[in-house]
Amino acid sequence: MRDTRFTYSANLSLLFTEHPLLDRPAAAAAAGFEHVEMWWPFAAPDPGDAEVDALLAAVQGAGVTLAGLNFYAGDMGAGERGVASLPDRVDELAVSTRTLLRIAQATGCRFFNLLYGVRDERWTPDEQDAHAVRSIRQAAEAVAEVGGTVLLEPLAIGLNGSYPLTTPSQIVDLLEGPLAEIDNVGLLYDLFHIGSNGLDIVAEASPSANHIAHVQVADSPGRGEPGSGGLPIDDALRALAAAGYRGLVACEYKPTRRTEETLGWIEHQA
Repeated sequence: MRDTRFTYSANLSLLFTEHPLLDRPAAAAAAGFEHVEMWWPFAAPDPGDAEVDALLAAVQGAGVTLAGLNFYAGDMGAGERGVASLPDRVDELAVSTRTLLRIAQATGCRFFNLLYGVRDERWTPDEQDAHAVRSIRQAAEAVAEVGGTVLLEPLAIGLNGSYPLTTPSQIVDLLEGPLAEIDNVGLLYDLFHIGSNGLDIVAEASPSANHIAHVQVADSPGRGEPGSGGLPIDDALRALAAAGYRGLVACEYKPTRRTEETLGWIEHQA
């Protein structure tokens, strides 16, 4: 990829879905990507050695770097968006974190997205928030063993149930408040989610800059490739570069046609 500002990675949970998951690392490499990321790639929090070994073989065999991985987030298809704030899911998060660390040690992956969890009427918002802070602290301590960073992400309203974090400023409040002394937790700046919530993805870049640890890109509405919606993605990427962001930009969109046919926008970013 020839963009002079950023190196791009492919999120294999949304890109190259024309192929089975274990074939997607090779498809990404063939399309020119050197870095990939993915959501939690297993159905269960404890997938077993065979599934983990197969995933590692697929990534390593393709010659790509696994740059990002989500913590276990529950049943996403059923509407769950993380378990960090749910007191009755502690064991699931703990056992999945052991698998996550194994993958990190084998691949060098260092960025880990921890979805917060939707509101649950069994607990008050304050109880859930207090539990989430404990979960984030424990996650940060766990990934510190591999030099990792926990990512916290605001999500789009209307698409993610009663997920309480919807703006970068809410993440910043956490990072500068109850998590202030922890140096390996950062903001995942997702242009699709932020833009879908009516925020200015260009203007939001600067005040969040000191906390942005990772960037993901998709257009809105529709969550397709840049150019398929109305977000000022090129301006936002310029603003992020001007604010000092030098990390990967992950393509985390739903291609409107075959994935390889949607990558031309990258060539025009320089």
